[in-house]
Amino acid sequence: MPPRATDARRAAVLGSPIAHSLSPVLHRAAYAELGLANWSYERFEIDEAGLPPFFEGLGPEWAGLSLTMPLKRAVIPLLDGISDTAASVEAVNTVVFTADGRRVGDNTDVPGMVAALREHGIEQVDSAAILGAGATASSALAALARVCTGEVVAYVRSEARAAEMRQWGERLEVEVRTADWADAGQALSAPLVIATTPAGTTDALADAVPGRPTTLFDVLYDPWPTPLAARWSMAGGAVVSGLDLLVHQAVLQVEQMTGRSRVPLAAMRAAGGRALASG
Repeated sequence: MPPRATDARRAAVLGSPIAHSLSPVLHRAAYAELGLANWSYERFEIDEAGLPPFFEGLGPEWAGLSLTMPLKRAVIPLLDGISDTAASVEAVNTVVFTADGRRVGDNTDVPGMVAALREHGIEQVDSAAILGAGATASSALAALARVCTGEVVAYVRSEARAAEMRQWGERLEVEVRTADWADAGQALSAPLVIATTPAGTTDALADAVPGRPTTLFDVLYDPWPTPLAARWSMAGGAVVSGLDLLVHQAVLQVEQMTGRSRVPLAAMRAAGGRALASG
């Protein structure tokens, strides 16, 4: 029997490592603003091997889960269905438990990226560049499928990564050209640059920021700003941060898990900012 509206509901973020996750801060801020006093949101250190037994132990009080690495693909076999967006990138970051007991997966990273760009006035670009070729880069390509009308150049470190990005481009129907990471400074002249690499990877590119940069979307949020983002901003360019992405994708998760349509983005962003500032 599904829980009643007055029953306590649970949600959580799973992954490994997970101690750094801001998701509890963001979701709890949303619950407070929405008056959902009976909702809780936790974090659990779970790796791929621990995921099936964790699912087996979930009761009817569970409303949903957020997933981070390394679980975004490992969770798919445990679900009853996934959205077209999740299928397009073979990654699930959101699981919703429906009233009839189904486990449904979605990917809010992709629409979260699009929403973050639109918040900064980026509705459409005629070309773009991606720095990196990992899992986040595939989500970036999927987002660019919605906002970029022309070529995307992906700057990568190996031919194997280059081949993967070209394959993702074909799958997502995005025109992708790959280039060597040694030439990544050239990326910074694109109308939109999306940096998807781990902390420190793009630091050396700060000196290559052009005199009149356009828009940089740096998916990192801690430490912030990155040297590249700081130099970009100093030169007058627009910067979209990883916190922007995190908040927008979390808003979509809260909507799906709670069924509420007016989720407090500003309160969630403020809570995230305070958490980062406090260390």
